[in-house]
Amino acid sequence: MTLQQLNDVIAIAETGSFNRAAERLYISQPSLTSAIKELEKELGVVLFNRSGKGATLTAEGVNFLPYARSVIMQYQNLLDAYGKAGPRRERFAVSTQHYSFAVKAFSLLTHAYDLAEYDFAIRETRTQQLIDDTAAGRSEIGILYLSDFNRKVITKMLNENGLSFHHLIDCRAYVYLWRGHPLAERKSIAFDDLAPYPCLSFEQGENSNFYLAEEILSTNEYSRMIKCCDRATILNLMIGSLGYTLCSGIICEELNGSEYLAVPYEADEENPNSVMEIGYITRKNSLLSQIGERYVAELKRYLEMEAKPDADSDQ
Repeated sequence: MTLQQLNDVIAIAETGSFNRAAERLYISQPSLTSAIKELEKELGVVLFNRSGKGATLTAEGVNFLPYARSVIMQYQNLLDAYGKAGPRRERFAVSTQHYSFAVKAFSLLTHAYDLAEYDFAIRETRTQQLIDDTAAGRSEIGILYLSDFNRKVITKMLNENGLSFHHLIDCRAYVYLWRGHPLAERKSIAFDDLAPYPCLSFEQGENSNFYLAEEILSTNEYSRMIKCCDRATILNLMIGSLGYTLCSGIICEELNGSEYLAVPYEADEENPNSVMEIGYITRKNSLLSQIGERYVAELKRYLEMEAKPDADSDQ
């Protein structure tokens, strides 16, 4: 097994085609096919399903791909520390639920790294997708939350995908709404107070379940519910429809604007204020790159600075 063969596997998986991967790698398609066949023979497994429509990973290939990405990343880190080829293009990616603190920390990272060239990516996405991204190595880090409600299910999903959860901060839920909202002056807001207004929720896809929701009380009955795919749309709907969402409470005004605020959520027996444990996930037994470590440090620094005294959070 060679580093080139690992790069070959990654290229085919990303392009979905031996031909396109060969073009990206600047080699002939027969040479690439031969290299993969040799690797499969050595491993004793088939990594790709071949068809006229392209190439897709087999179950063994899906399991193999994250290891290939991890080895290549560690090799690049080794070159950074001991190589003599000069500066290279740094790469880093993070997938996250819709948290503005994750974006803020990412922006601080880009300012902190004095690199001639880099290729960074941040993906605000669905819960299932960020787990898939991290498991497949498309993202080095994923950011999500656990609660008493979803912990068992999400932890099982992480274990099945070879992922570990790392704690960042605990926080209680807040009601996030427009400053002009009729409830904005309240010191706290109960669930019954919210009944006349639409609940805004991040859409999780057709095959999602309550445990993948980004908001607490996802199993409650809402007379008015609006599902959205991005944070900007939710912010617009807070003004246009007087909607609200239940979030972790740390608001980055620099990114979201000063027209919104978070009011403590007032729990009752039927609608408890569940503690949200926000953290990041990584592949088990893998070391963070220097950029990954710096990003986590920026996350912790920002969260410590912005955390509310009785609950720590942001969205």
